[in-house]
Amino acid sequence: MRYVSTRGGAPELSFSDTVLAGLAIDGGLYVPQSWPQLSADLPNDYASLATAVIAPYAAPDINSTTLLGLSRAAYSSFRHEEVVPLVSLEDGHHLMELFHGPTLAFKDVALQLLGQLFDHILSAKNERVRIVGATSGDTGSAAIDGVKHCSNVDIVILYPNGRVSEVQRRQMTTVDSPNVHTIAVDGTFDDCQDLVKAMFNDMPFRERHNLSAVNSINWARIVAQVVYYVEAAHRIGRTIDVTVPTGNFGNVLSGWIAKQMGADIRHLVVASNSNDILTRFFESRDMAVTGVEPTLSPSMDIQVSSNFERLLFEMNDRDGGVTAQQLSRFRSTGHLVLEPDQFSTWIAPTFRAGRCDDDQTLRTIRSVHESTGMLIDPHTAVGVSVARQWSETGVPMVTMATAHPAKFPDAVERATGVRPKLPEHLADLMTLPERTKALPNDLSTVQSYIDSL
Repeated sequence: MRYVSTRGGAPELSFSDTVLAGLAIDGGLYVPQSWPQLSADLPNDYASLATAVIAPYAAPDINSTTLLGLSRAAYSSFRHEEVVPLVSLEDGHHLMELFHGPTLAFKDVALQLLGQLFDHILSAKNERVRIVGATSGDTGSAAIDGVKHCSNVDIVILYPNGRVSEVQRRQMTTVDSPNVHTIAVDGTFDDCQDLVKAMFNDMPFRERHNLSAVNSINWARIVAQVVYYVEAAHRIGRTIDVTVPTGNFGNVLSGWIAKQMGADIRHLVVASNSNDILTRFFESRDMAVTGVEPTLSPSMDIQVSSNFERLLFEMNDRDGGVTAQQLSRFRSTGHLVLEPDQFSTWIAPTFRAGRCDDDQTLRTIRSVHESTGMLIDPHTAVGVSVARQWSETGVPMVTMATAHPAKFPDAVERATGVRPKLPEHLADLMTLPERTKALPNDLSTVQSYIDSL
């Protein structure tokens, strides 16, 4: 398998080089040259399923035996034997719990494996990288946990100061490893993401630090997430719809890829909070940037959904030049409008969308608790609320439960009167000393700080 850039101006790479590169040198995102098809006979344990799904994308760089070992190591840290258990919420509606990893968020599913891949690839190449990433809350802590013991990796995570939950922040800032650094940026997640992309596009800086990425711009993040969509369809054994709380479009894109590979998925339902650029786009064909409004589901407080670029590339018949022009116009005008035929061919058959504001989020958390006794986090609540809007009799709905309720205890307690407790392995989180650096939203200042590390 070879990988090409969505903007058409970067060399093709192998799987290993794609993992290390993260962002293409032309500013694009890497995608595989083709979509392999799933085997009709899929294994039942999660590590073996991950190997079966990912192996065609990793060949020939990493063979199936090695990949199985890396997968088993990655998922050994999860607190549930099924890794991503499927639980019944209400008649015809299931939750896939993606939060049983070490940092209590769906990002662990991909980033525990990515940490294993980084160490394996870098050891073979005798190289070292510096990861620079942006987080709206969960990616940072999951990435840090995935690489904090890696001997060939340093990591710097940028997060929006005051716009992540205290648990999310502390999961990043209390990690006492010399290869871990965090920066609190005076801005939004989109600002952090722009800073990271600018650093990757500064070639002298990129080469000086041998930069690599853990955000969902990294292809390995996307392909590792494909596995649990395949698992959901395989476990239920019939056509399903899937609702995904969505900010950066990476998670729901993984569902789209699973569908391309043959997973029995009918509709992918994009669930937005008040920052509903994607829902507005699916309703109007116009992706129009507005301001970011802080909400109870901060990991979704995003306007520029980076991973939509990969789907846009497919819609443009894989023409990187056209894709690059569209994205340049989007950056300059704040608008991206699809042609009617693109929308009818690529979007309308597969995607649905809905929104859920903070009041409805709280009502959903409360209703789930009252009817089932379960506590769900605000992001999952956005998904459940929108899933209920789109559910159809006879088609099972799976909502991706993306975070443990204890990551957002204030919102859960406000809705239910019950304050969720952190699992035992994080019981001392609120008392540990923090290490972070507050910096302005200024590229040269951030780069100078990283140079000084």
